[in-house]
Amino acid sequence: MPPLIRYGVQKEFNVVDLIKAGGWLMVPILACSLAAATLIVERLLALRRARVLPEQLIVILHRWTERGAVHPADINKLPLNSPLGRIVAAGLASRHRHRTLLRERIEDVGRHVVHELERFLSTLGTIASISPLLGLLGTVTGMIKVFEVVAVQGNSNFSLLSTGIAEALVTTAAGLTVAIPSLLFYRYFQRRIDELVIEIEQETLELIDLLDTEKAERPA
Repeated sequence: MPPLIRYGVQKEFNVVDLIKAGGWLMVPILACSLAAATLIVERLLALRRARVLPEQLIVILHRWTERGAVHPADINKLPLNSPLGRIVAAGLASRHRHRTLLRERIEDVGRHVVHELERFLSTLGTIASISPLLGLLGTVTGMIKVFEVVAVQGNSNFSLLSTGIAEALVTTAAGLTVAIPSLLFYRYFQRRIDELVIEIEQETLELIDLLDTEKAERPA
């Protein structure tokens, strides 16, 4: 007896049977679901403010800005393994260069940092786009099966019709179930990255001004 008939009679909900009812298209939809969940968890961890802009690093940079000079004793305390820390390290390594060269070096590292923050984001957006399309494809294939049964045996045998109807409904629901949270997190991560990049740019500009001022005040 087809799964939907069994649900209607026994009022049971069996996930395995539900997946089987969706047909072979449930395989790529489930793969998209697993990939999306993995990427969402990874990006939630990677885009934490404490990881991108460590509080200790912010405090030291603000201390330098207030004093108008870089204190060598603080350099060893900098958490340079963070995205902002990599930019600060590049600035300190080029602190004796002209402001233009210093800015170019920091911008080069900054582009790599932004690319790292946006890693896997396009993949998550792709999953959000193709999941409902896979569900729609399942709807089409399911309805094709329904019409094939109707053409051969008429519409009196509901048990055979239910197989195609189940495939159409289950794949559509599964595709939307994957697409909706994927799209929500995709938009959220975009906004999150924009906010982090703005903060990084602000701290970077203050660092450039500080290093340039310190170099100008240094005796020739």
